[in-house]
Amino acid sequence: MKKIIIALTMTVMATGAFAMGPGHGGYHGGGRTTVIVGGGFGYYSPFYSPFGYWGYPYPYYAAPYRPTKLDLQVMDIKNDYADRIASVKMDRDLSGKERRQEIRQLKRERDNAVYDAKRNYYKQQMERRQQPQQQTQPETQQQ
Repeated sequence: MKKIIIALTMTVMATGAFAMGPGHGGYHGGGRTTVIVGGGFGYYSPFYSPFGYWGYPYPYYAAPYRPTKLDLQVMDIKNDYADRIASVKMDRDLSGKERRQEIRQLKRERDNAVYDAKRNYYKQQMERRQQPQQQTQPETQQQ
């Protein structure tokens, strides 16, 4: 009886471990995270249907994410500054205090660059929205 209980306990623990999928544990991927609900056997408990909800493998709201131009621009800025920060961390010609100051400065520049990119992106969108309105207003005034 004791062996049966141990076997059942191990089975339940293994099922829980397999239900985690590849995104949990020691693996940390880079880039944007996309959450898809209702995937294959490895992404959720095996007691649910492998075909998702109502026979469809993915619900309509879990379509893969397509990054915007702003997302790509922000990722480029962050990757660029991450590379700069890593090179400063590895630079042994600087003292620890100078290294920390340089890293803080690079982080400030990164945050400002991301802020400016977001501000310019939304400003351009606003200008594009207002352009058709400005073009139609003089026409109505001439009549």
